Amino acid sequence: MLAPNVHVTPTELISSLELSGEKELDEQIKKWILWDRNAATLKQVVDAVKEKDWEALRTRLCRYNFFATAGMRSGMRAGFDSINDLVTIEMAQGLSQYLQDVYPNVVKRESQGVVIGYDGRYNGKRFAQLIATVFLNTNFRVCLFGRMTPTPFVSFAVVHLKCLAGIAVTASHNPKSDNGFKVFWSNGAPINMPHDKNIQDAMMKRMEPLPSSWDLSVLDDHALLVDPFREVYPAYYEAMKKLLPYTFVETNECSQLRFVYTPLHGVGFQYVREAFYQARLKPLIPVVRQKDPDPEFPTTSFPDPIEGKDSLNLAIRKAEEEHCTIILANDPDADRLAVAELDPKGRWKVFNGNELGALLGWWALESYRTRTTKPNVPNCVMLASNVSSKILAAMARAEGFIFIETHVGFKWMANKALELQGLGRTVLFAFEQPIGYMFSLNVPDKDGINAACQVATMASFLRSTRNVTLIEKLREIYDTYGYHATICNSLTYDKPKAITQMFDKLRRFEDNLPGTYPKCILNGEFEVASVRDLTTGLDTSYPDRKARLPSIPSKQFITFTFNNGMTITFRASGSEPKLRYYSELFGLPEEKEWDEINDTLRRMTDAVITEFIQPSQYGLS
Repeated sequence: MLAPNVHVTPTELISSLELSGEKELDEQIKKWILWDRNAATLKQVVDAVKEKDWEALRTRLCRYNFFATAGMRSGMRAGFDSINDLVTIEMAQGLSQYLQDVYPNVVKRESQGVVIGYDGRYNGKRFAQLIATVFLNTNFRVCLFGRMTPTPFVSFAVVHLKCLAGIAVTASHNPKSDNGFKVFWSNGAPINMPHDKNIQDAMMKRMEPLPSSWDLSVLDDHALLVDPFREVYPAYYEAMKKLLPYTFVETNECSQLRFVYTPLHGVGFQYVREAFYQARLKPLIPVVRQKDPDPEFPTTSFPDPIEGKDSLNLAIRKAEEEHCTIILANDPDADRLAVAELDPKGRWKVFNGNELGALLGWWALESYRTRTTKPNVPNCVMLASNVSSKILAAMARAEGFIFIETHVGFKWMANKALELQGLGRTVLFAFEQPIGYMFSLNVPDKDGINAACQVATMASFLRSTRNVTLIEKLREIYDTYGYHATICNSLTYDKPKAITQMFDKLRRFEDNLPGTYPKCILNGEFEVASVRDLTTGLDTSYPDRKARLPSIPSKQFITFTFNNGMTITFRASGSEPKLRYYSELFGLPEEKEWDEINDTLRRMTDAVITEFIQPSQYGLS
């Protein structure tokens, strides 16, 4: 049997193999062997054929990678369902063709073009170069960062350079085996409907790679290829500084507060260090073993600061050695931010995303009032996703600004914020529970670099002017606007069909009748006041029973609101085999029994999962 090497043509290789006899699978095997020029991934497919591992080949070759909430991500291996050279070229060819359809003017494509960046993951530079090659071959100006770059810089560069689109090669906080692509539209925001579907359609129509798409020699000396780093780097920090009132910068200069920082082996260190220098904060104290980019992520099994203390063990040890009370952590592409603070009893408090959203929402308004001569608070807007805490809504009622709720993801929040800005509103802040924060629209996406600078400046201001910690300020916020207790967790599953069956059961809860949902928990102690089903477009809280947010039939998403105000949302993750749930219960400012609110929320959440979801019946754990 012939081996896949340079002396054997793809056709000869195919003829030497004993295929499965299944028409669809064999067609996909032949396509892969004919199209793939990467020896490693080609060998994976050929070896699987030799071993007759038809199940694995069906999984890898008969399924496709699609754009989800966070872009396109998967494991790096052979297969149309994965991330590899071939899929990279297919994505780039699809995006290029779609942009040509939208922007038929050749001059526009040659003058504005696209920006491409990559972080520190395996194959990041290789994938970025393949994407650049496809776009250069279709006469686009290509701004390809010549070094590893945080994802927020790609979003910023799209706006600053007036590009038609941006592509960040990243899998954010996923495991080391993963990579992917995040695509930004010409407004700098992550792509949303209908662009994601249109790019996918264009990709599926042009799956066979052109021979020229593999030839990286086009990158050696091309008139349309530039490295935007020298222009984008100073411009980013200049825009960031405009969000910092001069009085806050003065406070930073005088403050003795220090911060331990970890990028979790990602790209963030040099960029956050520069942000601190520009804001006149004390120099970062890095976690040395995690300071430099390393695609192996050797000190953490899962480089995700959302996981809390598990990912911050080395940072906590470093902070204790340095007698430092605040830790900042970015995920590997530096678009998310985690924060921990030492409490008076010597325990580390890792703020969850909703708590940081409360602090930064307060700070965004405080900063706006400080840096603006005549603040117009009623014209200001803050946003949060529909699975995040409604603490900003409580602030809005008290302070007079506008609060907007959107679907999950900054592709919704950023595009909505840009729409509101176009209508003359001042957008101050947006956040979502998985520690993502956006200040202004310099970067129309979450930005962990700016967020780190804002948190450090806020902490310095509070310590210097009032000797108040972040923990104490959070309590003040809850005292003023009402305590908000939240729970965010997930159930895992093996069979996607089980999740569909579970959601179908929720929509046929009484005697299998369509349109009937659960009505109560704990033998009627708490009754369901309304149901919002954004899969079907139902919202029973309105007289017309129509949801005010757009329905997305392809996504499973149901929220139950109870008569005591508790809400719980269930949604199927777009990137992992998980059923995520988010519950919240809040009290009025005068209601100070916070432990009782926490206990009630836990009891109700457990009851909803047991009575509505019935995990054991659907194989959820």
